[in-house]
Amino acid sequence: MKKKIMDAFQKFSKGMFVPVLILPIAGIIIAIGNIITNAKLATYLPFLKDPLIFGFGKMLSGSLVSVLVNLGIIFCVGLSIGLAKEKKADAAFTALLTYLVFINAMNIFMSLNNMLVPADKLRGSGQAMVLGVQILDMGVFLGILLGLLVAYVHNRFCNREFEGAWQIYGGPRLVFIILIPSVTVLAILFTGIWPVVQGGILNLGNAIQYSGNFGIFIYGTLERLLIPTGLHHLIYTPFLYSSLGGTAEIGGKLIEGARNIYFAEMADPTIARLSSTVIWDARGLPKMFGLVGACLAMYHTTKPQNKVKIKALLISAAVTSIIAGVTEPIEFSFMFVAPILFVIHAVLSGLGMVALNIFNVRAIGPNGIIDFLLYNLPLGIAKTSWPMYILIGLVQFAVYYGIFRFLIVKLKLKTPGREDNKENVQLYTKKDYKEKVAKEEDSKLEMGEIIVAALGGSENIKKVDNCFTRLRLIVGDTSVIDKQALKNTGASGVVIKGENVQVVYGLNVTKVRKIVDKELGLTNE
Repeated sequence: MKKKIMDAFQKFSKGMFVPVLILPIAGIIIAIGNIITNAKLATYLPFLKDPLIFGFGKMLSGSLVSVLVNLGIIFCVGLSIGLAKEKKADAAFTALLTYLVFINAMNIFMSLNNMLVPADKLRGSGQAMVLGVQILDMGVFLGILLGLLVAYVHNRFCNREFEGAWQIYGGPRLVFIILIPSVTVLAILFTGIWPVVQGGILNLGNAIQYSGNFGIFIYGTLERLLIPTGLHHLIYTPFLYSSLGGTAEIGGKLIEGARNIYFAEMADPTIARLSSTVIWDARGLPKMFGLVGACLAMYHTTKPQNKVKIKALLISAAVTSIIAGVTEPIEFSFMFVAPILFVIHAVLSGLGMVALNIFNVRAIGPNGIIDFLLYNLPLGIAKTSWPMYILIGLVQFAVYYGIFRFLIVKLKLKTPGREDNKENVQLYTKKDYKEKVAKEEDSKLEMGEIIVAALGGSENIKKVDNCFTRLRLIVGDTSVIDKQALKNTGASGVVIKGENVQVVYGLNVTKVRKIVDKELGLTNE
């Protein structure tokens, strides 16, 4: 049962990447629009006062807010794409239709039973307008629920075909036929169930908010501790995109979720100070500062004969973390060989978020320094206190460096470059590995062949997928997997949970996925 639950969470986490990874784009566009319409900046750059440029910036920032208030349908379609095993376009189209059926079915049922509140009393009623239809305010949870349902039915019946006159009703059309009565019944059921769930979510959110710094610490620590499982997205996503992260009425619209509120407040020039809810999206502090200190500590404690190689690898990993916010290459370099460092890292991450809250910092930088600059600098110091964010980050850098260096030396931890045998240095380049293979086997294997062979061969691989940083696979037999061979291809870590295997390649994962697909003769459609 535990294995099945973990497998289900793994698949869900993987599927969530489709909608989650597109949302930062909306945030960046809002930030750019906010820069173009920034009055202070216009005094130094007069061309920004041009009505056409100002209007264009206003359209950018204003129009993208619509994405934030329609997360339900975005998650419904995105999750169905992410979880569909094949015919993903059909799954997406079915998800869109299913979402429309659900909201209208709920609206009609509530109307027939006189449950709809007057339009001018929606605020605080638990109801909301969704795509122009008044229903219970289920927010992003409605999208997740329907996305899961569509994916499940689609995977089971999308290839079921009929013969003769009935053949037109087979395949993806059969999926929609099955879903119509299903979501209609769900709409009726959730009319009674959701108010109870809504109350529970509200109470949970209040409990977390009232727990103050302790709640923030637990949140920040857990978000890092779950990195090895790949389930850390399940911690922060509800806070960023649902009422758990707070609610606020901005510009006449009810906004839910810390990140959504932040983006909406960015686009509203009348707001003098960002709200406290944005603290839930302050996960970028260790990415830009703390882990860089950890890299420096690992470099200073490495063996002299390994310094050249380790220096290049750690600099690359640190730059990736600072610029793109991808931390796995660093974390996996010490996660398994020195787990105490990973626990310390998680605790320090949580304490960093607490420090930001104590000093009333409202700046964010979830995906590295580019996000940090775009999101915070145009808003000014008064609105975000971004200089204090940097100051706290520098302190965190020093704390990470001091603690990591002390523990590595004191406990003789085998971090990269401190292994007894130079050949066991954890991270290799592709060139290094090919040279090693040439000497041992007198042959050169292509990267796809190496990876597939390290995974037990094509017959052992059941499914291949990827998220932002990891190659995610389902295999028949995990005992035959050669972790070291995978690391030699550039992977910074390998996580095995049941039949699920995650190989961490960082930002190169998309390229690696294509190589593996080509080797296996697969198409990603």
